[in-house]
Amino acid sequence: MSEAELLFLETAEYLKPEDVSQLRNAYAFSQGAHSGQFRESGEPYISHPLAVARILGKLRLDAHTLTAALLHDVVEDTHISNAEISERFGATVAELVDGVSKLDKIESQTPADAQVENFRKMLLAMARDVRVILIKLADRLHNMRTLEVMRSEKQHRIARETLEIYAPIAHRLGINNIYLELQELGLRYSYPTRYKVLEKATKAARGNRREVVEKILDAIKLKLQESGIAAEVSGREKHLYSIYSKMVEKHLSFSEVLDIYGFRVVVKDIPSCYVALGALHSLYKPIPGKFKDYIAIPKANGYQSLHSTLFGPYGIPIEIQIRTAEMHRIAEAGVASHWLYKSSNEDLNDLHIKTNQWLQGLLETLSDSTDSLEFLEHLKIDLFPGDVYVFTPQGKILTLPRGSTPVDFAYAVHTDVGNCCVAVKINGENAPLRSKLKSGDHIEIITAPHAKPNPAWLSFVATGKARSRIRHFLRTIQYDESIELGERLLNQALQSFHIDPETINESQWEKLIRDSAAKSKKELLADMALGKQLPAIIAKRLASPGESPVSSENVASGSITILGTEGMTIQFAKCCYPIPGDVIVGFIKKDQGLIIHSHDCPTISKSHKNPDNWLDVTWGKDISRTFEVKIKVVAANKRGVLAKVTTEIAKTGSNIDDIVMESEKDYTTMHFILQTKDRFHLAQIMRGIRRIKEVIKISRVKGCPPQMN
Repeated sequence: MSEAELLFLETAEYLKPEDVSQLRNAYAFSQGAHSGQFRESGEPYISHPLAVARILGKLRLDAHTLTAALLHDVVEDTHISNAEISERFGATVAELVDGVSKLDKIESQTPADAQVENFRKMLLAMARDVRVILIKLADRLHNMRTLEVMRSEKQHRIARETLEIYAPIAHRLGINNIYLELQELGLRYSYPTRYKVLEKATKAARGNRREVVEKILDAIKLKLQESGIAAEVSGREKHLYSIYSKMVEKHLSFSEVLDIYGFRVVVKDIPSCYVALGALHSLYKPIPGKFKDYIAIPKANGYQSLHSTLFGPYGIPIEIQIRTAEMHRIAEAGVASHWLYKSSNEDLNDLHIKTNQWLQGLLETLSDSTDSLEFLEHLKIDLFPGDVYVFTPQGKILTLPRGSTPVDFAYAVHTDVGNCCVAVKINGENAPLRSKLKSGDHIEIITAPHAKPNPAWLSFVATGKARSRIRHFLRTIQYDESIELGERLLNQALQSFHIDPETINESQWEKLIRDSAAKSKKELLADMALGKQLPAIIAKRLASPGESPVSSENVASGSITILGTEGMTIQFAKCCYPIPGDVIVGFIKKDQGLIIHSHDCPTISKSHKNPDNWLDVTWGKDISRTFEVKIKVVAANKRGVLAKVTTEIAKTGSNIDDIVMESEKDYTTMHFILQTKDRFHLAQIMRGIRRIKEVIKISRVKGCPPQMN
């Protein structure tokens, strides 16, 4: 019997006759469209969409999905348009086909950018209809099954992408069979030698284990029978990818991983799950800390089971999963269960709500990510399964990825809570925002109305949502600050040409924006602050027709006033650490904005030779913030000298940001980075240190000593 007839026979078990008839039409249409096309293996191309449809048929998906599976490459690889698909098979099928089809490649795109843009398109379509990703997963599974005909570099690239993106998506949607097979095939083509060694060792080990497995199986069945529990009991074989992952993550040998035996118990209802658990705990002693109740608190992908690890005969660890038949079906088919079982089922509705929330979260991340690789990074972070369950003050459970912090929790509650987060209480106790959350923790986020995200949070947050929200906020703030600084730079340049900024009218701006191919006035101003446009050139181009600007060489230009509140658009050079009171100059550096140096900085004459990029800058009055400064202290190498120096620094109200010490036989050299208000404050600090009798020499440092930033 042909593959096509097998598909029609298998789907006739659950589809209506008219639906099977539509599949026959779709198959004939796809076969005609792909006529003369062949796969790398030499098989007719139609074998691929047919195989994809059969994979989805085994999940008992609806006729629209199976029709779209048969047609999923028609638009991409043949002359057939999506409009024709819509006319013949309906708008729903056409939308599914369009969601799976790749974008036309843009010439300027790199392969990586093209890949990410296709992920973006797929996720947008997936958020409208999750069946798009089900077709894509089946498509990827069949491609992986036939990957051996590809050259080894392509095999490796596709396998890594499968392990990093597609297998986690299948897991996140709860489609267990596809998830496990994608992992196995991903391992096989990512590490072919390791795969072969593990496969051979596993086959040999399983033969030796059969007797032990049967003995435990019989004991479990007998105990459940004695307890009056009707159950199906089966042994669970560990998959190669699971074995390999445990060996790598936990640094275990092959024999240590294989020494764990797995069994699954399927019972009729939820009360029977807990009765069965008690019976098995009386048969074999449970290992403390190895019990998880995923029935009371389901996983994010809808998975429910009781998990317990027991001491079996001969001290063998036994992993037990206990679940109902319905839980087992959802564990195997996940979100695909929606088309297989009644939609009135409360658990399935809850699963679809959670899936939809996850997809909406991905869409928000997608809209916040301006860079393709940044979006892919967020996607990979969010695809790994969450296994930390924490409580809000109202008792609501939130599921977060392993390694999540209170900041991740805050953003999971709401973006505004994350942006205004200032502190946290974990189980009623104050805790650092970088604390790692544990299952069962009660989290209370403390907010302040004017608080802002801290860039340092990016170094420890674990969720893509938190990361993207922080970056989005910082980008927005930086853009607003850049516009303000750009306006100040332009006004200075206009004044240097004796042009009053107030005389520049809208028509001059409109002409400049058109000529510059910029989107707006704000974009031009921000570009000046970030060094992408030179203020002097923009000022010349803004001059009214017929007005001849005076050369900047002959005009004493006004200076930019540094207030210390400009934020990220003005940076203070790490080579000289300028502080209020120093004579300073500014340098516009592309993509970094205005960099402030002290006038005698040893690096400026070497690094920045273009005079058009230099600006006169001065300090404003009443600057309230502190600035970093470096000092070098040489002292006698005696006990307690460091304590004396740090005490003197603390007396002046200065904080120490960093310290590096170099000790010799008689002398100790200490390099400090301190927080100071201005030159007067620095002089006060240095006077206090100089009074210490062990101090031989003290000086301010411009330039970077070893091991300091």
